[in-house]
Amino acid sequence: MGTQVDIHKQLIEASKKGDNRARRQLYELYARAMFNICYRMMNNREDAEDILQEAFVQAFMKLETFRYESTFGAWLKRIVINTCINSINKKKLDLMLTDDMYYFKNITEEEEAELPLTTKDIENAMEQLPEGGRIVFSLYLLEGYDHVEIAQILGITESTSKSQYMRAKRKVYEILKEKYYEEA
Repeated sequence: MGTQVDIHKQLIEASKKGDNRARRQLYELYARAMFNICYRMMNNREDAEDILQEAFVQAFMKLETFRYESTFGAWLKRIVINTCINSINKKKLDLMLTDDMYYFKNITEEEEAELPLTTKDIENAMEQLPEGGRIVFSLYLLEGYDHVEIAQILGITESTSKSQYMRAKRKVYEILKEKYYEEA
């Protein structure tokens, strides 16, 4: 894979040279999307804001290593996700990761289709997930990582990632089903 053309190359190059205005512009271009990732992973606005700042500080410190092998956004996203995971690990939160996927039945497409869901409904349901399931669910469904990549990022097995995803998906479905029938 060759190097990619980045639409913000001039800003990136100016930022590498220490141009604070260029750094501010990069921050403003990417902060909202990166905050959303932080919030989904941390499930807490204050932690998400702290992580966002820490990730941008790291990114600007490591900017010399950015070689346009991916887009700047993809490179920054990896730093943001790693910063979130490091923070979670520092807090020594129990991710409750187990290998018991066989225990959870899959949700059928018919079951999924019967609920008229909004993105907000799903986000609210995600907030109620246990830490481990929420992180795997977010990385897989929202950030587009596959289970092999998630296993590498979190230091777990691929089957654990799959079981956490299935458990989280089932829990989100149950929360949304309950909400839907309360309103109906």
